Amino acid sequence: MNSMKQILFSGMIGLFLTLIGTPLLIKLLAKKGYGQFIRDDGPRTHGSKKGTPTMGGISFILATIIAYVVTKVITSSDPTFSGVLVLFLFAGMGLVGFLDDYIKIVKQRSLGLRAKAKMAGQLIVGIAFAVLSLQFADLRGQTPASDRLSFTQDFGWQIGPVLFVIWALFMILAMSNGVNLTDGLDGLATGASVMVFGAYTFIGIWQHQESCANLITAGPGCYEVRDPLDLAVVASALMGACFGFLWWNTSPAKIFMGDTGSLALGGALAGLAICSRTELLLAILGGLFVLITMSVVIQVGSFRLTGKRVFRMAPLQHHFELKGWSEVLVVVRFWIIQGMCVIVGLGIFYGGWQAAK
Repeated sequence: MNSMKQILFSGMIGLFLTLIGTPLLIKLLAKKGYGQFIRDDGPRTHGSKKGTPTMGGISFILATIIAYVVTKVITSSDPTFSGVLVLFLFAGMGLVGFLDDYIKIVKQRSLGLRAKAKMAGQLIVGIAFAVLSLQFADLRGQTPASDRLSFTQDFGWQIGPVLFVIWALFMILAMSNGVNLTDGLDGLATGASVMVFGAYTFIGIWQHQESCANLITAGPGCYEVRDPLDLAVVASALMGACFGFLWWNTSPAKIFMGDTGSLALGGALAGLAICSRTELLLAILGGLFVLITMSVVIQVGSFRLTGKRVFRMAPLQHHFELKGWSEVLVVVRFWIIQGMCVIVGLGIFYGGWQAAK
């Protein structure tokens, strides 16, 4: 019962805080003149977005962390290393994004942080998370992360700590940049993230119920995950906070998340996948982010090899805008694609449990 209370409280507190906190942030950012810079080569319809307050990721980063802490206090529950590490990765990547946004806006340098500085920040946070996630074993010897590859559970051989750190870094950078590329239309990345965090809330609850640590009910398909319940609490807080932010971020957006938000969300998704032992499943659950990232890879690769572009513009959402789709039409249809990805991913997750029984 206490487990469900934690999940409900964290989600509701996260939702409430961003619903009431985001407009306060909008006023503060507008007062300081911290508005969005719009690329000259983007769709012409985006000109009206110029000056809209950005760095809105601050809103759901703070809301998520506060929701987690308050939930622990209300339910008299102890925080876990897995939950705290995912929040560390989430906030750390958000800090790198914040510095990037701040330089863009205050220094009026459209590209923000120098590429090397931005990458260095991401590497420092990512390596710290990866190294720490292989520490802090519980009484059963389970650490927050595992140096085995995973799909619906760990499988295969141990890749060792060095290769694990490289693999974890790849996941963190890939998801952060995937969310960053998706964040080009009002509400697109926020709505897609809500769905994936919802999926991870369900996965955490299921893994908690079917945990190998539960000696009474543990069966052959049980999950060797250190803190599945707390990962569900974190995912629920993230889902609620993003839902509340979406109220203000949906078209026409009153605020943008900026790199502050997109890098943080990508980090949180990668952290949840690594700590819940569903690393490769994330490519399906977050299918929209993968699809949009691949559109950029294809566009750049094609242009460099053949001198021709596959899409009118990359990332993919702008291709459809230039084809005449309205912004809202693109967003809603892409949300539908993301919803189908989550349904398929959860179906595969459940199928993996059934097959292991």
